[in-house]
Amino acid sequence: MDWKLAGMTFAAVFIAELGDKTQLATLSFATSGQSRLSVFAGSALALVATSALAVVGGQALARVVPPLVLQRLSGVAFVVIGAWVLFSTTRSS
Repeated sequence: MDWKLAGMTFAAVFIAELGDKTQLATLSFATSGQSRLSVFAGSALALVATSALAVVGGQALARVVPPLVLQRLSGVAFVVIGAWVLFSTTRSS
């Protein structure tokens, strides 16, 4: 196992999920006063399932498109989305 890659992946996903609508939805379920363990288990399993889909999809896509091209396309997509969000929030203020 590549522990450096695992650590970088953990950090990236952890930071990306902080304050995310999924986390806020989980927070609202936890405030219901019912079993917090059930809320934790459900949300954790959902994140594991979506991550598994991403890994399988990424592996399949890497067979067709070279990984370097995927990394560059992902980088460009993040920059474009970030600029769009920044522009749309400054425009609405």
